[in-house]
Amino acid sequence: MAKKEAWGLRTRFNSLVALFITGVILLVISVSEKTGIWLENLIRCETSGGESATSQCNLSSGRWVFDNESYPLYSERKCKYMFDELACEKYGRPDLGYQNWRWQPHECNLPRFNATALLERLRGKRLVFVGDSLNRGQWVSMVCLLESSIPSAYKFRHYKINGSLTTFEASEYNASVEFYWAPLLVESNSDNPVLHRIPDRIVRAESIIKHARHWSDADILVFNSYLWWKRAKMKIWWGSLDQNDGIYKEMEMLRAFEMALNTWSYWLDAHVDHNKTQIFFMSMSPTHQSGGEWGGNWEENCYNETEPITEGRYKHRASDDQMMKIITEKVDGLRERGIKAQIINITELSEYRKDGHPSIHRRQWTPLTEVQLSNPKSYADCVHWCLPGVPDAWNELLYAYIFSK
Repeated sequence: MAKKEAWGLRTRFNSLVALFITGVILLVISVSEKTGIWLENLIRCETSGGESATSQCNLSSGRWVFDNESYPLYSERKCKYMFDELACEKYGRPDLGYQNWRWQPHECNLPRFNATALLERLRGKRLVFVGDSLNRGQWVSMVCLLESSIPSAYKFRHYKINGSLTTFEASEYNASVEFYWAPLLVESNSDNPVLHRIPDRIVRAESIIKHARHWSDADILVFNSYLWWKRAKMKIWWGSLDQNDGIYKEMEMLRAFEMALNTWSYWLDAHVDHNKTQIFFMSMSPTHQSGGEWGGNWEENCYNETEPITEGRYKHRASDDQMMKIITEKVDGLRERGIKAQIINITELSEYRKDGHPSIHRRQWTPLTEVQLSNPKSYADCVHWCLPGVPDAWNELLYAYIFSK
């Protein structure tokens, strides 16, 4: 009888232990799942223009914090791939504080950019930026951020230019970070990466294969297209641009822009790997060409500006918001069709940085006139961005999004 009772006690004890272990396992699984979801939400914004975020954190809503201890993330003079249009220190900018501002979201911290971790994530893959000179600036920023982690013996061997495609290769990772010049995304008369200053812009809004064949197999695609569309009307061409055998129609810019984005989204839906490819569209990069846009003097621009905007609100033009609405609709449509597509909202954080442009401190491709020299703000570049600077923050956001997948 005693043996039976002992056996019964052991059985009940073992059952309780088993139930306890099962409960612990279920609790661990539950916590892990919730933690995974929380971490993903922490660094992921929704696609609706990047303006509505998850309940955890909106990376695009925050403030600039002066940080001269951990920023800049690289040296302008030490980056061998710096472009002269972005090298403000090289071209005599006396104040360097623009390099020391760090973007701080209100409700969380951006993950620290880790070049080695990103290169490991890119092992055997292609990261391709497609767009205009602003997107090229982001690409230069990314290359400068990454090259510091690549052994010096490889730094000069794996950089090549082939027409519109410029490639930085990290051969030890079998990875490439590329930029493809396509300022209007679809085919246009502005497709030459050097000779592209064409005021009379013509686009083939239904043709993208000339460009897309160079990047349709990329693993990560980062697009932008905005400034080159900024005109009241656009000429849409049906036929070959090389031969005068087509017809064209002048359209309202927004209608032409929508046609081009339709072509872009249809191509991606049909040709990229839905299971593999990550697609990001950068929202519009603001210019600071008139002080009235941030509550200042309308006659002033970014010339001599050395501090970010701290008060007031940047004024958007109606067409800007309408363009972003079109982009949002197309990106949301891609997501509905199973493509990993997302908008990264860089607009708000960039609006504060009226101090971040090259102004007069950049290479000038044509000699300046005496009239220009007498009025420096007349030739100040308030469109592009100094490096190190604002595009580094764009890449910090991109880094967070890449690692959220």
